[in-house]
Amino acid sequence: MRIASAPARRISAAEAASLVKSGFWLDYGGCLAQPDVFDLALAARVNELSNVGIRSSLAARPRAVLECDPEGTHFQWYSWHFTAYERAKSDAGICYHLPPNLGEIDDYYRRFIDPIDIVVIKVRPADADGVFNFGAMNGWLRALVERSKTLIVETSTAVPHVYGVGNTVHISEVDYIIEGDNAPLPELKSPAPTGIDRSIAHMIAAEVEDGACLQIGIGGMPNAVCSLLRDSGARDLGIHTEMMTDGLIELYRAGVVTGARKTLDPGKSVFTFAQGSQSTYDAIDNNPDMLCCGVAYTNLPHNIMQNDKVFSINSTTQMDMQGQAASETDGHRHISGTGGQLQFARGAYASKGGKSFLCMPSLFEKKGMRKSRIVLNLTPGNIVTTPRTDTMYVATEYGIVNLKGKSVADRALAMISIAHPDFREELGRQALENRLIPRAVSLAQEKQSKTFLTV
Repeated sequence: MRIASAPARRISAAEAASLVKSGFWLDYGGCLAQPDVFDLALAARVNELSNVGIRSSLAARPRAVLECDPEGTHFQWYSWHFTAYERAKSDAGICYHLPPNLGEIDDYYRRFIDPIDIVVIKVRPADADGVFNFGAMNGWLRALVERSKTLIVETSTAVPHVYGVGNTVHISEVDYIIEGDNAPLPELKSPAPTGIDRSIAHMIAAEVEDGACLQIGIGGMPNAVCSLLRDSGARDLGIHTEMMTDGLIELYRAGVVTGARKTLDPGKSVFTFAQGSQSTYDAIDNNPDMLCCGVAYTNLPHNIMQNDKVFSINSTTQMDMQGQAASETDGHRHISGTGGQLQFARGAYASKGGKSFLCMPSLFEKKGMRKSRIVLNLTPGNIVTTPRTDTMYVATEYGIVNLKGKSVADRALAMISIAHPDFREELGRQALENRLIPRAVSLAQEKQSKTFLTV
């Protein structure tokens, strides 16, 4: 536990921003914990400062320090996981990625990152015992508290009170308190599921058994899975996830999620941060069924695997025929981040009866361009998020295949079978020419059925 050098003092946002010096490292925590009035006050000092580094993650709204400094000469923003906003700032050359397995970040701060000059995080106002609740973001905030030279909390009544483990900071640990604007928390709207999303979701939902423990990402397809599970008659589902989403809250409200069959934290829906609509923030507020834990607890595979029937459902953007999944870049352009995808793929596989799914549409289509998302070689520069050895089930709108225990040839044939039909012949030819599929195997396939291969 951190002990402040003096009792916490209440100061204005401008006074807090005046503590920052050129060359300082700051940390905004990430997600819904990012400060707002402090950010504005710091941006007001843009011409007085240089070389100020700021770490954060998943910026939920525009950041004043970036908007006031379009050339990035005064403030440099470093993010553990990009949102669309951070992606745009990365394209502009003023936002930089820190590659993590999300579940390891608090360990990075404790082992590899120097103490932080100033940490500023948004919290709920202190209760009668002097305890500030982190609300919908636990993540690695306790590590930030412990590693901060100066700790500032920005209070907001909009922050929900969320039950959890290590989800608070005591006033004795805090150096300064600033009052926030109490504006509603930023909402993250999920896109409506497409027809392809629903096709994939139907196949995955059919695999989910009573008592399954869910980790589901955000987006149209995961939301479609949740909607189908809500109406499927599945019972006693559990939640042990990285991100609490609107779709998972829908399942909870419908009574489909009880957590009754969980081994780890039975009866509790476990997550490390929530981001979605105000309805989700209302659902987790003062709700004893919810448990917001540190990211090391939620994301490390040896914890994930303790629940039986863990179903990990995540999206990817491109895969090769051997099962490598590139989920976070488009060439050298950074899009999102590794997040918990790899750790949940490993944890779900190790879980008794568990299954890990990587999902994607078979095609990338934009402005009249059509490309297969299943390819011989990943786009040059693409980062492999999930290695071929960790990939279990892969789903497109054309089916689901399991790659575990399969040879390179079997993997290639399986991946081609769920590619878009317009590209199967070309992919088969490429696999044959590059010896992923031996000639004898391709001939045997042709004898068994009408095949995509032209030999």
